[in-house]
Amino acid sequence: MDNFNNNQSNFGSIPESKTPDTAPRVSIAVVVILSLLFGILGGSLSSYYFLRSGLSGQPAATIRNQQVTLDEDSAIIDVVKKASPAVVSIIISQDLSKVPGYGLDPNQYDPFYFFFGGRQMQPQPQASAPNVQEVGAGSGFFVSPDGLILTNKHVVADDTASYTVITSDGKSYTAKVLAKDPLNDLAVVKIDIHNAPYLSFADSSKLQIGQRVVAIGNSLGQYQNTVTSGIVSGIGRSVTAGGDNQGTEQLSGVIQTDAAINPGNSGGPLLNVSGQVVGVNTAIDQQGQLVGFAIPSRDAQRDINSFQTNGKIINAYLGVRYVMVTPTLAQQQNLGRDYGALLVHGQGMTDYAVVPGSPADNAGLVENDIILQVNGQKVDQDNILSSVLKNYGPGDTVTMRVFHRGSEKDVKVTLGESK
Repeated sequence: MDNFNNNQSNFGSIPESKTPDTAPRVSIAVVVILSLLFGILGGSLSSYYFLRSGLSGQPAATIRNQQVTLDEDSAIIDVVKKASPAVVSIIISQDLSKVPGYGLDPNQYDPFYFFFGGRQMQPQPQASAPNVQEVGAGSGFFVSPDGLILTNKHVVADDTASYTVITSDGKSYTAKVLAKDPLNDLAVVKIDIHNAPYLSFADSSKLQIGQRVVAIGNSLGQYQNTVTSGIVSGIGRSVTAGGDNQGTEQLSGVIQTDAAINPGNSGGPLLNVSGQVVGVNTAIDQQGQLVGFAIPSRDAQRDINSFQTNGKIINAYLGVRYVMVTPTLAQQQNLGRDYGALLVHGQGMTDYAVVPGSPADNAGLVENDIILQVNGQKVDQDNILSSVLKNYGPGDTVTMRVFHRGSEKDVKVTLGESK
C-alpha cells in the first residue's frame, strides 16, 4: 500500500483506493478450480458406490440379475402375445357305441396312450345306442390365413372320430383332416375361416442347445393355450414313441426340451423368443421329468410345402429295414465298420431287410449291407438314415456308399414314394 500512497497526480489529491493484488487473485482461482474438480470426483465416486449398493441398499449384482430377469420375462410375454392367437385346441369326439370293448365310460378311452401313456383299458359291455362323447384333445396351430392347421398325426389318427377346432377366441369349427405324413407324426387339418392369424417357421437346423423356447398348447385337454418355457436340451434325438399294446413309432432327429409338455400339448408349437416355430410338440419320456420332444420345424415346413404343392404329404422311399451301427455292435458282430445303417431282417417272415421290388432292391442292396454315406453325407448316430433321406424327394437319384461283403462300393438309387 505504501507504493500506491507515493503515486500522486498533478490534478490534486486522489482518494486512496485499494486495487486487488495479483497473487491473491490467482490463489482464489486455483481454489475454485480445485473445488470444482474435487466436487466432480466426489460426485462420481458417490454415484459409483450408490449404484453398487443399489436402490434401497441392494447390491449391484442383484440389480443386474433383476434386469436380466425382466428382459427374459418381457421376451416370453411378447412371444405369448404374438403366438397365442394362432394356437388352437383340437377336440376329438367318438361314438363309443362303435368302439369295441370301451363301453359307455369316456374315461375308458384314451387316444393319447400311444404317446403319453395312460390307463389300461378295461373291456366293457358293448353299447346298443349311439353315445358320442369327447374322448380326447390335442393342439395345433395355423400355418396359413385360409385355415390350414398343422398338428400331430396321432391327434387325428382315428378315421372314425370327428374333430372340432376351438380357436383362441373360443369359437368352434368343424375340422377336416386333409393329409397325414406316412413316416412322421404330422398331419394337416383345415377349418372354414378367413384371415386366420398364423405362425411362421424358423430354421430348426440353427437351434443351439441351451436356447430358450416356449411351448403353447391345450394342456391335459382342459387348459387351453397353456404356456410353458424352458430350453433346448438336446438336438437330433431318436426316440420310440408308444405304449403297451399300442404299437410304436420311431421318431428321428427330434428336439429335446425341458419345457413342460403334457397330454393335450400334442401338435402345439415350440417357439423361439422371436415367436417363430422351431418344432411341433409330440411326446414325453414317461421315465423322467421335463423330458419332452418336438418334431423339427424343417420337417413340418417340408410337409406343409408338400401338401400345398401335391395335395398330400409325400416322402422319399428306399424300402429297407435297418439298425444303426455302433462301435459296440460292430465289435460284437464283427461287422467291419463301426458306423452306418445295417440292413437286417425282422422277426416276421415278411419283415424283409430289403423290400422286394423296392428302390433298394432294384439297386442291388441286400441283407447285411451297411449304408455308410448318402451323397457324401455320413450315416451315423448323429445322422441316422431316415433323417438323411428326409432331404430328398421321390424321383431323386442318390449315390450311396455301401459296405458289401467286406469291401466298399458306390450304388446309385432312385428313390420312390412312400405309401
